Amino acid sequence: MDISSIKVLVVDDDPDIVEILKYNLKNSGYSVKSAGNGVEAIKKAKKFIPDIILMDVMMPEMSGIEACEEIKNIDQLSQAIIIFLSARSEDYTQISAYEAGADDYISKPVKPKILLKKISNIAKKINSEKKAPWIIDLGSIKINKEEYVAIKDKKEILLPRKEFELLFLLATKPDKVFTREEIMNKVWGTQVVVGDRTIDVHVRKLREKIGEKHIKTLKGVGYKFKS
Repeated sequence: MDISSIKVLVVDDDPDIVEILKYNLKNSGYSVKSAGNGVEAIKKAKKFIPDIILMDVMMPEMSGIEACEEIKNIDQLSQAIIIFLSARSEDYTQISAYEAGADDYISKPVKPKILLKKISNIAKKINSEKKAPWIIDLGSIKINKEEYVAIKDKKEILLPRKEFELLFLLATKPDKVFTREEIMNKVWGTQVVVGDRTIDVHVRKLREKIGEKHIKTLKGVGYKFKS
C-alpha cells in the first residue's frame, strides 16, 4: 500500500497534540500538514487537498463542526474523510458532528496506535478506490465517479452522494449479487449503523431515476445491477 500518497491534515489548537499526531503520522509514512483552528484548516485544505482530516471540535475563530460543514460544501474537498478528536463526549456534540458530515468521532485522550490502525484501514480503502475505474460505460447509462455524475440516455441524473455511491458500487460488477452487508460496509462504512430499510429506500429512489429494470432484488440476499 502506498501510504506516502495519503495526505492527512491535523487540526487542533493544542500545539502538543498537533506535534504528537504529526510525529506518529509522519513516522508511519503519511504526508502531513497542520492547522490551529477552523479558519486556517479551510485555507490549508484548499491548497493541500487532504484525504483525511483529523479535527478538534472546540477551537478559536471557528469550531471544528463549522469548519467541517464548510469543507464538505467545497467540491474538491467533499470526499475527504473527517474524523473528530475531542474531549467532549456528550451525545449532542457527537450528533452535531455527524450531521455536519463527519465520518467518525474519537474521544480524547487519543491512543496513537489505535488511531494509526484506523487511519491505515481508511488509507487501504482510499488506495483501493484510486485504483478502481472512475468511469463506467454501460451503454444507456454512464457513471463518472471523478465528477460524481450519472448520465441516462444522454441526460444527467441528479443523485445525492449515497445514492450515487450505491449505483456506482452495483454497476462496477453487473450481474454480481451484492449482499446487504457488503452494501452497508462499502457505501455507509462499518462505523455507521444502517438498517435494511435505509438500503431499500435508496434502491427505490434509484429505480425511480434510472428505471426499474436495472436493479434486481434477490429476496433475502441483496441486489444486483442489470445493464
